[in-house]
Amino acid sequence: MKSPLLLMIGLVLFNLDAVSTEFVVVVNKDNTIDSLSKREVIDIYMCCYLTFPDGEMAQPLDLPSESLLKNDFYMQLVNKSEQKLNAYWARLLFCGRAKPPIAAISIEDALNKLYRSPYSIGYIP
Repeated sequence: MKSPLLLMIGLVLFNLDAVSTEFVVVVNKDNTIDSLSKREVIDIYMCCYLTFPDGEMAQPLDLPSESLLKNDFYMQLVNKSEQKLNAYWARLLFCGRAKPPIAAISIEDALNKLYRSPYSIGYIP
């Protein structure tokens, strides 16, 4: 039987090759996506695409700023520190091209946001 947590929020989409912290990327259980490649997750999190591969809107969620978990996730995903990400987002925001992922204040907050929105995508350790 699935754990209540995974049943509530959705599916494991991929596992990053972990150097320090291992993460899984999760979506709401009502999302029709059952897998994503690392490239697709990068495209969603770096705002290259605003939708999942099936065309549905994607709302990426981030863990809190300056958290070790967030830093580890982006180092594993795109090999960028939070400082470099902030510069990346500043450029995109200045040009009006994109908005950064929605910030959660904790892992629990991220899980609650995932539970409430079928369009949300997040990462948890």
